[in-house]
Amino acid sequence: MCAAGTEALAAAPIGVIIADDHEVVRRGLGMLIEGEPDMRLLGMAASGAEALALAAATAPQVILLDIRMPGIDGIAAAAQLRAAHPRLAILMLTSYSDDARIYAAMRAGASGYLLKEMSGDALLHAIRAAARGEPQLHPTIARRLMDRVMPPDDPLARLSPREHDVLRLIARGLSNKEIAFATGLTEQTVKSYVREILGKLGVADRTQAALLAVRYGLIGDAEG
Repeated sequence: MCAAGTEALAAAPIGVIIADDHEVVRRGLGMLIEGEPDMRLLGMAASGAEALALAAATAPQVILLDIRMPGIDGIAAAAQLRAAHPRLAILMLTSYSDDARIYAAMRAGASGYLLKEMSGDALLHAIRAAARGEPQLHPTIARRLMDRVMPPDDPLARLSPREHDVLRLIARGLSNKEIAFATGLTEQTVKSYVREILGKLGVADRTQAALLAVRYGLIGDAEG
């Protein structure tokens, strides 16, 4: 068991599917996941169509999805998976880091964008975090997106103290329900705060808001 195993969840094992058209990659990832006591490999797919069928049959919590696959590619598969399985964590795991594919994957509903150059421990950490509902970005991708969304002034100055509190919890990966519990607010009130925060920061989603929180010092890298 690797060092990342210390993060193992106490609940039932995380069900994972691997979708990649390269057999060597599938086998390597499969061995990595099968070595973790808090994860269960539900199956492997060599195409987008196989991934869709396998997800429907096994109801995984996390899918590792390559972008370039025969027939239905990873981005098209991600869009269909998001529509059919709204709670599924879709992690794009690819060799491509160009902006066009990153933004296409996010628009399709991907929960994260990871590069195959990452270590095994880092990938296992990302799977566990994604299963908890936390967005996952490879550090290279995160830095690039921070550069894109960073305005010249401090955007956090636009937020109220309560909105700062909510954004700090968003950046730590908490869901609306968890934020409501932590702050004593209702879940509906938290949803309203989240909408206000996204609007004031001029970002499209929670991931970009979290990146701004880290970039402008509201939360440190170690906290996230």
